[in-house]
Amino acid sequence: MQALGRRYRRSLALGVLAVCGLGACRTAPLPLPADGAEAVSLTGERLVSPPIPGGTRDAYEQRLAEARRAYDRTPANADSIIWLGRRTAYVGRYRDAIAIFTDGVSKHPNDPRMYRHRGHRYVTVRDLDRAIADLTRAAQLTRGQSDQVEPDGIPNALNVPTSTLHSNVWYHLGLAHYLQGDFGRALPAYREALRVSNNPDMLVATSHWLYMTLRRLGRDADADAVLRPISRDLPIIENDAYHRLLLMYKGELPLDSLAPVGTDPVGDATTGYGVGNWHMYNGRRDAAMDVFRRVAGRGSWAAFGYIAAEAEVARER
Repeated sequence: MQALGRRYRRSLALGVLAVCGLGACRTAPLPLPADGAEAVSLTGERLVSPPIPGGTRDAYEQRLAEARRAYDRTPANADSIIWLGRRTAYVGRYRDAIAIFTDGVSKHPNDPRMYRHRGHRYVTVRDLDRAIADLTRAAQLTRGQSDQVEPDGIPNALNVPTSTLHSNVWYHLGLAHYLQGDFGRALPAYREALRVSNNPDMLVATSHWLYMTLRRLGRDADADAVLRPISRDLPIIENDAYHRLLLMYKGELPLDSLAPVGTDPVGDATTGYGVGNWHMYNGRRDAAMDVFRRVAGRGSWAAFGYIAAEAEVARER
């Protein structure tokens, strides 16, 4: 496994030189969808900014205004750029966020955080090739660097950050490959993400996507091995949906215990996609596609489970 990781990291370095040259990744301007949409889905539908409840939106807008003031004071500061981009994305302005991170890339071409965050938002707007280019560049730039905790823009209930720069780079790179149906390339990225997932929340999030990747590759024994460290008593702070899915895969929770709750659109998309996949690699393709269509037809279209379900529906057409 370690040899696989080393080979993958070497191939990333060569791939980055081919895609990005020796400096910053430079891509053509991202075409804007018509009529003010933020994205076009993988099935061809316009996607507008998701609705945000009034009180939550007010809080997000206030923090965005604070980030804007900090940026206006220090427009060349990397942290100011990152927080402005992140806060802009939280209010559903994903295209503007990408433009802010692109400004960050031009000012800080060797800062992996710029590519990590822009890569994430390229995933959001379904521009997966650009996401892969950015996240590949971020992975190359983090080589040999100490990892760092990534502060939460939307804190969890305990206000304890659960991810790091390195884990987020590899996690999102694996996701971008996975969404393209390229499970072979997703696998080593998720292996790397698991290697740097140093708390229970990142363990269950990464293990879930790694498990699904292995099952889609037909490597069932390897997938079962991913489940061994997963137990009911893991102290999960925020990734409860991933934890419960993994317990279901182990046979420790019944399938009907994973019904959508209706109050958490991101969690419902995560759970729904996992259940659909469970049907898929257990030979129930029609049931899987029914679930994928339901997930991709409602809720938060920026959620990874939603995008993954949408990708399944698009490939079926």
